[in-house]
Amino acid sequence: MCLAVPGKVQSIWERDGKRMATVVFGEGEKEACLQLVPETEVGDYTIVHLGFALQRIDEATALRTLALFQEMGEIEADFADPSAAAAEASGWAEQQVAWERSAQ
Repeated sequence: MCLAVPGKVQSIWERDGKRMATVVFGEGEKEACLQLVPETEVGDYTIVHLGFALQRIDEATALRTLALFQEMGEIEADFADPSAAAAEASGWAEQQVAWERSAQ
């Protein structure tokens, strides 16, 4: 599922003339473009979707929302290793184990 997730801005820099940030979401972090919310500063919370910070929000709202997403398992899904997730979804891991057992 693709969600707009609140995160805390850890650092800000410029890339090709655009303000960028490292945004922390619980245990993970991602880069986000700040062009839509230029007033964002380090320490602010912002909602990020598809690599773009969409709006600033207060800390209490951000933490409540993150807690709900974590309960639903959505945060882990967004930060999971994509190759491991693809292997799991395809059933490849189970097939590999079955093949190894039959080869013994």
